[in-house]
Amino acid sequence: MEQPVTVAIIEDHPVVTEGVASWIRSDPGQRVRLVRTARDLTGLRAVPWPLANVVILDLELSGELVTTQIPGLVAAGYRVVAFSGHSDPAIVMETLDNGAHAYVSKEEGRDHLVEAVLAAAADRPYVTRSQARAILADQRPARPALSEQERQALLLWFQGMSKASVGRRMSITENTVRQYISRARAKYAATGRTAPSKDALLARAIEDGVIKPGEILPYKSFARAGGDLPSEGAPGR
Repeated sequence: MEQPVTVAIIEDHPVVTEGVASWIRSDPGQRVRLVRTARDLTGLRAVPWPLANVVILDLELSGELVTTQIPGLVAAGYRVVAFSGHSDPAIVMETLDNGAHAYVSKEEGRDHLVEAVLAAAADRPYVTRSQARAILADQRPARPALSEQERQALLLWFQGMSKASVGRRMSITENTVRQYISRARAKYAATGRTAPSKDALLARAIEDGVIKPGEILPYKSFARAGGDLPSEGAPGR
């Protein structure tokens, strides 16, 4: 039997925490195990062990938005699922841009939260209705389909580098690389153009002009010569 995904809940309303805990307990497969609860981020950091696989984070703690704290959680090794009463597309996009794996509104929680946690732990895209609406409504000037960091991570990955090697090249963690790739897939899924495999994601990126075919081959050759070989089976990872 596979080990359950461990999760921590950061939420300053005990009744909401208990509600989320009940959804986790009622999952028929017991696929998620709650290991920590805290009312703020200080409470999460106070006892660093055990490190949960995923953090369910309320975006507003003690009356303040904590979206800017998400990069720190990601850098510490957590995968973040935002759980919020906010539905403003700008807040949703800021949350995703800061590294959250998925965005679940509190009215969607019962139907989606456990599945979003499992997707985050497995580095699979998971797009809720609120997240899809925000992505489709995003009209910020000159905003590309993918951010520059997402584009760069994809390019290096498509060139044959492992996710760990991409992280070293970009001076970010391997988990952050996975987040960038997952978010790119989620953005395509939100528009109805799914890209579940590496090849499909590459095809989408080339179709949109985000990556040009000529950008891929030169570096792949350099990587092989320089010893930064992708591991066996890397193209499908």
